[in-house]
Amino acid sequence: MGALPDRIAERLSGRRSWWALLLAVLLAGLAFAMGAPSSTSAPVSLPKSADSAQVRELLKTFPGGDLSQGVAVVTRRDGAALTGQDLSAISSMRERMLAVDRGEATKNAPPAGPTVVPAPDRKAAIAFVPFDSSVTGFPLVDAVKEVRETAKNVLPQGLRVELTGGPGFGADIANSFAGADLRLILITALVVAVLLLITYRSPILWLVPLIVVALADRVASIVSARVVEALGLVSDGSTSGITSVLVFGAGTNYALLLVSRYREELHRETDHRAALRTAVRHAGPAVLASNLTVVLALGALLFAVLPSNRVLGLSSAVGLLVALVFVMLMLPPALALLGRKLFWPFVPNVGDGHDEQRGAWHRVASAVSAKPWLYGGVGVLVLVLCALGLINVKVGLSQTEQFRVTAESVDGARTIGEHYPAGEANPTRVVARTAAAGPVQEILKGVDGVRSVRPAGTSSDGLTSWSVVLAAPSGTDAATGTIRAVRDALRAVPDAQALVGGADAEALDQADGASRDLKVVAPLILLVVFVVLIALLRALVAPLLLMASTALSALAAIGAGSWISDHIAGFPALDDGVPLFAFLFLVALGVDYTIFLVTRAREENVTHETREAMVRVVSATGAVITSAGVVLAAVFAVLGVLPLIVLTQLGIVVGLGILLDTFLVRTVVIPALWSLVGAKVWWPSALG
Repeated sequence: MGALPDRIAERLSGRRSWWALLLAVLLAGLAFAMGAPSSTSAPVSLPKSADSAQVRELLKTFPGGDLSQGVAVVTRRDGAALTGQDLSAISSMRERMLAVDRGEATKNAPPAGPTVVPAPDRKAAIAFVPFDSSVTGFPLVDAVKEVRETAKNVLPQGLRVELTGGPGFGADIANSFAGADLRLILITALVVAVLLLITYRSPILWLVPLIVVALADRVASIVSARVVEALGLVSDGSTSGITSVLVFGAGTNYALLLVSRYREELHRETDHRAALRTAVRHAGPAVLASNLTVVLALGALLFAVLPSNRVLGLSSAVGLLVALVFVMLMLPPALALLGRKLFWPFVPNVGDGHDEQRGAWHRVASAVSAKPWLYGGVGVLVLVLCALGLINVKVGLSQTEQFRVTAESVDGARTIGEHYPAGEANPTRVVARTAAAGPVQEILKGVDGVRSVRPAGTSSDGLTSWSVVLAAPSGTDAATGTIRAVRDALRAVPDAQALVGGADAEALDQADGASRDLKVVAPLILLVVFVVLIALLRALVAPLLLMASTALSALAAIGAGSWISDHIAGFPALDDGVPLFAFLFLVALGVDYTIFLVTRAREENVTHETREAMVRVVSATGAVITSAGVVLAAVFAVLGVLPLIVLTQLGIVVGLGILLDTFLVRTVVIPALWSLVGAKVWWPSALG
């Protein structure tokens, strides 16, 4: 190690290290004084270049374009047909709903269409209730809640009302995160506390890293929100939840590795500050390298076209940098101040017979080293079998399939689907130049899968819009197929500059964007990690082996997680964002353990032969890597407390992948590869 790490280690572990602790506390105080910005904007999930995003903006130039249509569907609780008296009650209900404050744009809005539209079977009726489209987030939640309560209070007992449409879905998504952030933090902290208590077997020690990481998480949430806001981006509850999980998981891992090396050195050093200095000097660079690797991998998301992906990458990268600063600034000084007694009742001392080369992990490493073809082959076979779960996996959740909990907007959309023609309550919108309105309308009528076409107004900018009802139910593959057909057909009139929007078009553009991001960002992630490994290890063979095993492990986790999501959890499909996010976290966080393992192997390789060096490293780090992996997997599993299926799926896939990395890749596959390749693993370096 160079002189600079020595000086840093000395200052962080010496008798005057209190300054670093004080600095971290001051930074935390400054962050809390700033506070997190209170954003009430809806997150932007579509790139501005997408047809549907352009339609959404263009519709604002039409009369009533600043409104978002809520749809109240009413049915009888006994399932019978609606009577004339029921329809009168529904009409009165609508008048009372329109009297509720739904935003400034609704106050001078034109009449909101027909009073009540009965279904063909007369067993349901819908009433349209416009909302100000600029009202989003928790203000929208409050407006929708008041409208729903008003409707329920004025309807007779025999009738049931469900408010759906854009405002209903927007409110239910925002409301699903109400209190979820605090719940996520508390459960995450509890999980980490229990696992740290089991790991350290000390009633005191677990508190120190937990306090450090918890403080880092709160500061990270404020700083990342400020950075996102400063760049003109918008985050949502899922972004902050994932960032919090990453900070807790990665921060705890850094603490585990530092404390583990400290405890190891205490068995060799009588002076606890000297032991801590050695631990910081050796573990610190590995922590720094792993952190920067993950941060750079997250930075690859900045090349995504979906704004939500860019926001997640930025927020998570900032959060992990904050976690690094707090763990490295607060934890060593705290350990230096408290000394050996922090480990009570199992206080490590020199000459107490401790030898990590005799434990269970030493036996595992020795067995793998003795028969690398057997154990390595079985390990790779297991990964390949898990990856086969990707065959025929369905990707893409419709709007009504997003929730893991009950949502009135979902129930309402399903009720409409049961009583009205497919696509009637959620029409596709087409915008084109008015000069080409005639040809556009004729083309729309001739597309297979289009049930009806109705002009929906003109704008002062020379544009005409149409409401297009599809034959296929909204959110289905058939609906998105029809959207593609409509767009292809409209290319025959290039002067029309026709654009297709609406819910199904937005879902299609979202899926296309997610597919493009996966194809572009995933290779960038691999490239970033590969370059970092080359720079860190000063070798080519080792990074190639590590990247191959890490990529295979990620594919195995996504395959197995997809199978679990489908056959055990019963989810209809993987969300569009799961493959990319899972690949990112599994590769980046998997390399965390790779760096911890291989940098230590390089250190041991100076005095031991390559195979023996890896056996020694697995023996020494097996326990801490296992503990870190279990903690990180458990923390990701906590995402399941949040209400969206995408987060539950992400928790399943990433948690499973981390366990595969911990118990199979890092302890079997990589040691087997090191034993098979030998000293050439460090080529072109002359090591081993």
